[in-house]
Amino acid sequence: MDLWTVFFCFLLVTVRSEVQRDFSPECREFMYMGTPPRGLENRSLKKICQRYNGKPRYVTLYDVVDHIPVYSAYTFKRSDGVKKVDVPWMFEPQLSTETDSGEMQPFPSNDVHESFAEAQAILEDYSNIVDFERGHLNPDEHQAHPDDKAATYTLTNVVPQIREFNVGYWKQHEHIIRRRLNNYCRGKAYIVTGVTTSGKMIRRNNIDRVAVPTYLWSAYCCVDYDHNAPFDERSKFPVFAAHGLNEKEGAEVIEMSVQQLEDFLRKNTFVDKRFQIFFGNCEPNDAIMSVKT
Repeated sequence: MDLWTVFFCFLLVTVRSEVQRDFSPECREFMYMGTPPRGLENRSLKKICQRYNGKPRYVTLYDVVDHIPVYSAYTFKRSDGVKKVDVPWMFEPQLSTETDSGEMQPFPSNDVHESFAEAQAILEDYSNIVDFERGHLNPDEHQAHPDDKAATYTLTNVVPQIREFNVGYWKQHEHIIRRRLNNYCRGKAYIVTGVTTSGKMIRRNNIDRVAVPTYLWSAYCCVDYDHNAPFDERSKFPVFAAHGLNEKEGAEVIEMSVQQLEDFLRKNTFVDKRFQIFFGNCEPNDAIMSVKT
């Protein structure tokens, strides 16, 4: 057995991800009441259970035509927001080939990237791009364990973000949410972060390759929170949301209720009238009654 075979066998054991027709029970644990956002139906959207070192880490709804995630849904982990990990960027082979292995792998160092390019973004799509950076939907600063952080470094979890927006307003928003949930969420917090698009594309070799988000949006749900928190913070529980314009200017992130965000997305993207981010709007009593009936 040569060294390359040994290396890829190692990858198959340690780094896993899978595309699913429907999210499995263990992957539904990353969504409130085990329920993904509803009202997002499209043949080009694929459900990915992102796995790393043998464990599911979060879930992603991925568009194999626009080559970006529509959203990533994850559970927040308390962290200092500082430590990062040094891992290679990864891709999802099941989006490009028929396989039962469920393996997510680091990009190889040679030109075989192009064999994956029909159904997903590849590293070359983000090379020599001045205005855009690879912006995480599930950011590593919202995770604590090194493996959870490492699992966010896949191109199935990133979108082209204007650099000034990525390192400015949106990064500040991620800090605010991390501090708020660190301080006032007593139980598990569920977060869904997604995008809207308007037709702008990153082109490579004169071909449209990767959709550029017009807006990024995010919402969290934490039903077990500190009821003695200051009112300005307590009023943002159990559920709150925000969106920001992915531009150099006018890109301020605006916080709002989840219902306001849902109304905004119904008007500005392809979700249908049933669109709902969290089951029962993250209202535990209504959600439990709905399940019982």
